[in-house]
Amino acid sequence: MRLFKYLLKLILIGFFGTTILWVLLYRFVNPPITLLMIDRGFERKSAGKTWKIDKTWVPFDQMSINIKKAAVAAEDQLFFEHHGFDLKAMELAIEKNQHSKKLIGGSTISQQTAKNVFLWPGRSYVRKAFEAYFTMLIEALWSKERIMEVYLNVIEMGDGIYGIEAASQEYFDCKASALTKKQASLIAGVFPNPLKWSPAKPTRYIRHRSYLIMKNMARLGPLDF
Repeated sequence: MRLFKYLLKLILIGFFGTTILWVLLYRFVNPPITLLMIDRGFERKSAGKTWKIDKTWVPFDQMSINIKKAAVAAEDQLFFEHHGFDLKAMELAIEKNQHSKKLIGGSTISQQTAKNVFLWPGRSYVRKAFEAYFTMLIEALWSKERIMEVYLNVIEMGDGIYGIEAASQEYFDCKASALTKKQASLIAGVFPNPLKWSPAKPTRYIRHRSYLIMKNMARLGPLDF
């Protein structure tokens, strides 16, 4: 029993020490790749396509203010107020999911960043627990600016396309620094399912989402970065 407790203690110390150092490292070092990117690459190979991970890291200050506003307006309007979790959004998502076959998420930008960077694709209670843990770590150890920078650089934006710079080049033939309000709102509009929708060929639904996002962008005012 004493040996078991000792081993358990070592495992816990190793886990917390490793994960904290990992998160601290990514505060200063840009994540080179994510498990989702690797998983999607193998999915492409299985479908007979070429391996593709199109991504170009762009520093936060070289991103258009429009895409920063669009991301907050579309995904997490309380981004600057919460500490990683929007309990009201989570409650609303749970309530809606009980009465609908189409699941919706209540994840904040911080939660999405945590799962995109540190975790594997999929849905499970174990994964959600790890997501909550890493969300608390990045909120404690990163600035809001760093969370947004990493989020916009690793998010899936199409088949083999990751990050706002690659998306800007692919869909609008411009740099992320030059995105207009309309272009940014269209890109943010497809965040929920970038493999189904395209900012360059928006459906009626995406055009409507873009319109609502731009209205929210106008209400946000200056961002607190």
